[in-house]
Amino acid sequence: MNQTARKVNIDELSILSLEVDENTITAEISDGRKVSIPVAWFPRLSSANLDDLRNFEISPSGYGVHWPVLDEDISLRAF
Repeated sequence: MNQTARKVNIDELSILSLEVDENTITAEISDGRKVSIPVAWFPRLSSANLDDLRNFEISPSGYGVHWPVLDEDISLRAF
């Protein structure tokens, strides 16, 4: 069986949903993957309480996430 992986253009992807806890940000991506990154990568997020971490907005295009209280933004590329 021969399988060829197709290179994905990041412009074709979007964040569908996000889960956040004290240590991890997990995004469900439109291609079906779930990708997690550490909160520690982002100083403003790593010093925030859980309520503020869970107060986020996914952009209408799905390209990024914004934490209004923390004034932090990350893009799909971070995942």
